[in-house]
Amino acid sequence: MFLVQEFFEKYQKELSLELVAGQQGLKKRRVKVPEIHRAGLSLTGYLKNYSEKRMLIMGKVEVEFLKSLDSELRRERLSAILSKKTPAVILTRRYKPMKELLDLCNERNLPLFRAPFSTMVMTNQMAMILTEEFAPIASRHGTFVEVFDIGVLIEGDSAIGKSETALGLIERGHRLISDDIVRIKKAKDSNLEGRGVDLTRHHMEIRGIGIINVANLYGAFCVRDKKRIDLIVRLEAWDKQNFYDRIGADEKTCEILGVKVPFSILPVKPGRDVVLLIEAIALNYRLKKMGYHCAKEFKSRLSKKIAANQVNRRPFV
Repeated sequence: MFLVQEFFEKYQKELSLELVAGQQGLKKRRVKVPEIHRAGLSLTGYLKNYSEKRMLIMGKVEVEFLKSLDSELRRERLSAILSKKTPAVILTRRYKPMKELLDLCNERNLPLFRAPFSTMVMTNQMAMILTEEFAPIASRHGTFVEVFDIGVLIEGDSAIGKSETALGLIERGHRLISDDIVRIKKAKDSNLEGRGVDLTRHHMEIRGIGIINVANLYGAFCVRDKKRIDLIVRLEAWDKQNFYDRIGADEKTCEILGVKVPFSILPVKPGRDVVLLIEAIALNYRLKKMGYHCAKEFKSRLSKKIAANQVNRRPFV
């Protein structure tokens, strides 16, 4: 749910929107549902199952129909669908709004916009925008980087070295998306998209140094605003009592917003090059996406070798 003013400010250029009436309602009306409504049938007086919460779109058919009505009936039909809950009305093809529509929108502080696109194009664009705006969102503590075009979310306890690892990756030509807080949104294709918050975008906190601006220090190429989350790497202090996977045949996943993401645990101790290891994890992930699973191939070869040895083994006499 967000204000119509936020919608207007964010998408004014993209949709070429022009505000023609109801300016006072920009800060009062809210977009509450990710749905739009073609006014068509509602203008005939059939209001069964009509939802007042949806944004209204009027195009060629609606305009021509309204022009066929006399002024009194036109106002009556428009008044029935322009309620206190309607977020906004959009006229397509830059149609000039008729007097009754202008008057009602101004009287009820209902924002009325014009756009140059056809009704079909406008409907499709609005559907994509509202789906994106109302997508589920979560926050994770970690550092999000792009390594070999793979979105890697680095997690771990405080002071484990997440930011320092990311800085090492940036030194090697990789990109920073966000440090400390990562906003995660579930896209319409069920992928997870991560980005930073506006206040700390392109900034990192390095203990002993302070806040640094990565874009200013290393150049604009070393940062980006958002990226799909492909895998999660959790850094943890090395514990010799723990058993760490040495083959990697089993696939671990972590669930975020109902989406399962490949997950790896990377033990950290002095002498381990964590930057190099994360690069290796990212490259191995790319190979898996291309259909080559090194660990499974090794396990298969090992099983065949053991089976062959058992067949060739001579019985002891």
